[in-house]
Amino acid sequence: MSTYAIAIHGGAGTINKDLITPKEQQDYKSALRAALQAGEDILKDGGSSLDAVQAAVMSLEDCPLFNAGRGAVFTHEGTHEMDAAIMEGKGLNAGAVSGVSNIKNPVQLARTIMDHSGSVLLAGEGANEFARKMNITFEEDAYFFSQYRYDQLMKIRDTDMVKLDHSVSDAPKKFGTVGAVALDINGNLAASTSTGGLTNKRFGRIGDTPIIGAGTYANNKTCAISCTGVGEFYIRAVVGHDISCLMEYKGLSLEQACHELVQVKLIELGGEGGLIAIDSKGNISMPFNSEGMYRGMKKAGEDFVVEIYA
Repeated sequence: MSTYAIAIHGGAGTINKDLITPKEQQDYKSALRAALQAGEDILKDGGSSLDAVQAAVMSLEDCPLFNAGRGAVFTHEGTHEMDAAIMEGKGLNAGAVSGVSNIKNPVQLARTIMDHSGSVLLAGEGANEFARKMNITFEEDAYFFSQYRYDQLMKIRDTDMVKLDHSVSDAPKKFGTVGAVALDINGNLAASTSTGGLTNKRFGRIGDTPIIGAGTYANNKTCAISCTGVGEFYIRAVVGHDISCLMEYKGLSLEQACHELVQVKLIELGGEGGLIAIDSKGNISMPFNSEGMYRGMKKAGEDFVVEIYA
């Protein structure tokens, strides 16, 4: 029997229940549910998992609560440098973009790179030039400006620190990388991830989000993965591809493979964060080794599930 399922995340990190008001918590959950709905609307009408994950991530990019698209954090120079990736599991086609500015929806550009460029990863001004050629929507700097995000930068700009979009003092309003994974009724998997990176990042720093096989991966034989956390650790552990390999070559279940990466390998490296994953049967895993992860899922015929804490 054909089925479908989708899962999303809005970042993992230090999330203190005592610092989040009921109103703020409801805002976060409403935004996550809206993104799930955007993806499910496509899946329940027989649409592709690729279109579904793009729609879900675009919904999150349009929400200023999350560190992606409109809500992207500031670099050391006071600009925005955004990364995104998308991948489909049938033919292992992928598109990714890194270090772009003023792109309203970086995941849309990643999809366009996959479909029309002949490349997988474009970066910086070259990616912006391609976006203009393909009539991707740009926005002025004011669209991406948030006083709260700017204040975050000012607190650490004169230091050598970079900052994940989660900390105890900032927890009520701070979110991280966003992503989605999905299975459609034709049995195809897809994954997508988008981020604004780290507050105060310098020198063109790139995390795991646009690195296929690290922060984003999909393969119909095994699973689709979207990661969130300290990107350097996810790159070093090649998290997305390693989960797929544990399933394909060692016969581990989705849950077992995700546990091995998030609760064992990442912790051994000193990495914090989580991920969302879905396999070819529609099983979903959403593990994290931090205090919380903004996450949700929706399966055919089942209720929406949206959660923040463990």
